[in-house]
Amino acid sequence: MGGFSLTDKTEKKGVFQKFLDVVERVGNKLPDPFALFLGLAFLIIVISWAFSLFDASVIHPGNGEELPINSLISGEGLQFILTSMLDNFTGFAPLGLVLSMMLGIGLAEKVGLLDYAIRKTILKSPPFLVTYTVVFVGIMGNLASDAAAVIIPPLGALVFYKLGRHPLAGLAAGFAGAGAGFTANLFIAGTDVLLSGISTEAARLIDDTIVITPVDNWYFNIISVFMLTIIGGLLTSRFVEPRLGEYKGEGIEGEDSEELPNAKKGLIAAIVTGVVYWAVIIAVILLPNSPLTNEEGGIIPSPFIDGIVPIILIFFILIGIAFGITTGKIKSTKDATYYMTESIKDMAGYIVLVFAIAQFIAYFNWSNLGTWLAVNGAEFLESVEFTGIGLIIGYVIFTALLNFLITSGSAKWAIEAPIFVPMFMQLGYDPAFTQAAYRIADSSINIITPLFPYMVIILAFMKRYDKNASIGTYMSLMLPYSLVFLLAWIILLGVFYFTGLPLGPGVSTFLEDRVQ
Repeated sequence: MGGFSLTDKTEKKGVFQKFLDVVERVGNKLPDPFALFLGLAFLIIVISWAFSLFDASVIHPGNGEELPINSLISGEGLQFILTSMLDNFTGFAPLGLVLSMMLGIGLAEKVGLLDYAIRKTILKSPPFLVTYTVVFVGIMGNLASDAAAVIIPPLGALVFYKLGRHPLAGLAAGFAGAGAGFTANLFIAGTDVLLSGISTEAARLIDDTIVITPVDNWYFNIISVFMLTIIGGLLTSRFVEPRLGEYKGEGIEGEDSEELPNAKKGLIAAIVTGVVYWAVIIAVILLPNSPLTNEEGGIIPSPFIDGIVPIILIFFILIGIAFGITTGKIKSTKDATYYMTESIKDMAGYIVLVFAIAQFIAYFNWSNLGTWLAVNGAEFLESVEFTGIGLIIGYVIFTALLNFLITSGSAKWAIEAPIFVPMFMQLGYDPAFTQAAYRIADSSINIITPLFPYMVIILAFMKRYDKNASIGTYMSLMLPYSLVFLLAWIILLGVFYFTGLPLGPGVSTFLEDRVQ
């Protein structure tokens, strides 16, 4: 494990690089992440008590229910703390996702499949294309929902390591695509379906005939994919990687091992196994009344999308076993179990950290502080009475800041949509345009908010290459992507605003132009 630090470089730096160095130094002086999140949980306890002294409450804009600020320093609060502690931990959604995916990915890694496949395929492509490919795959990975944040970044790190480049740059590029670029895609994803449904309900407060469809932001999302891929690739190769400098760490165990016997045959066996597996999945999808499709025969939404993580998990396990058996790395079921166990051992630090962050998020939600801050902040923005593009930019910035309090995209939109969709409709804006403004703010800031559950996953992966990596290192890596993506997206939104380009089929900036 290497002890390399980003601050080891001493050459002359620009203003922004110096700013990032300050971010790194300050961030790394913070307590250990476990202690930090325990401290934040305690802070929420105290704040919830202070708010409750004034009988603070908020009206939920979606259902009209009055939500009091629940004090965690109370009999009911103490009961919640004690009775929910284990459920908060074991019920923390990313925990099961991460550990499950690491069973499959870890097996494929430990038997040497990923190492060999990367060396024989990706590493032979032009190096400059690899950077853009990692970002692009990360963006497109949102078809698999949150699984992309677990799969793409470590593979990006491994690709860069094999190319002799800094693995943290590959990790950052992959996570920028999967996290900050989450809302963009060339295809219609589950996010489009989820958000459009909420938007429709909010829009019907003004027009009970309007329908916001999953394709209403499609053209905007397609352009976003190529824009973010180019920007992410340039940021990585021209800024992030030079700042990191030469990698002097030791990498991870097993990355420099000699080529396995029969490795080529093993790769062929893995490919054949993977192709057969996906052929079976596709065949099941195409069956009449398929159990993997919805009632209309589509796959968005469907049991296939809901079960995409187990489907990918099984895929990695099968190709890992095929490679391992062919190369002799797996001679019995005990060997496969051993490799999966070793991959989970690598995630021990993440499991410990999840305990603290799960309590913090649970306390924040139970107290209703997030909803109170969101609703009151939205009302303040409405009272400012911005007009034109200034209003849109103000709303984007507001949502970006709100992401530090509520990271769930659907939950935040459920709170914002009943307020902003009708308000913007009154000003002539199409709900799809408001939805697009929301999505760019929500997506780009994901990767720099401490509440984003996949931050701790990336920290765990970072420590595999740099044992000294901490929150400051993480923030200094991801902040450029977050800020530049947001700025570029605002400019793109402005282009659609001023030119009247369609956001999707029959939909543009203004409500009067909508084709029903």
